[in-house]
Amino acid sequence: MEEQPVETTLYSLSDNAPEPVERRDSERHLTLFRVGSVTIGERRELCLIKNISAGGMMIRLYCSIAEGTPVTVELKSGQPINGNIGWTRDQNAGIAFDQPIDVIDILSTSMDGARPRVPRVETDCYATLRDGANVIRVRICDVSQGGAKIASEAVLPPGADIVIGLPGLEPQRGIACWSKDGFTGITFNRLIPLGELVAWLQQQREEQRSPN
Repeated sequence: MEEQPVETTLYSLSDNAPEPVERRDSERHLTLFRVGSVTIGERRELCLIKNISAGGMMIRLYCSIAEGTPVTVELKSGQPINGNIGWTRDQNAGIAFDQPIDVIDILSTSMDGARPRVPRVETDCYATLRDGANVIRVRICDVSQGGAKIASEAVLPPGADIVIGLPGLEPQRGIACWSKDGFTGITFNRLIPLGELVAWLQQQREEQRSPN
């Protein structure tokens, strides 16, 4: 039985608010999004946080909200964030924050709890991947303590043992767990320590913001 990609809340180092994402009806994902709440006036509703960046977030709504409506979003940590509904599409909505937030600080505190879920962080960097005697260059789409999603023309069969070298981190051994449409999900054999991952993300953010 082919393993399905698991779609979880995606953290981004971008300063921009998330835009609507097109998805074909034929795509199927297991979804494990982070739960939050959105307050509209005096009304409070639950929502699922699909994507969060310094400038905004994309949420799945269970109520109707008009574009331009001021809202307050609260993460599970209890931190309220003010913003406005920038767009709506089906059950999804984009929120532009009034003030930028520190995504890495939220990421650092998102591991609280007895059995926290490992967050995914959107990246745009390249790495080397070794599959047996073959060494290829791949693009890292997102990374977490426990794995990564890569883009590559090479097809990695599920179960393949690999070693991936992220710039600035020690090489990580892992297993290819799924492949679809040019993307592959990698599960690391060991978790990257949270402190190391946060420091690496801070470096990535500085490199993205530095002028070319």
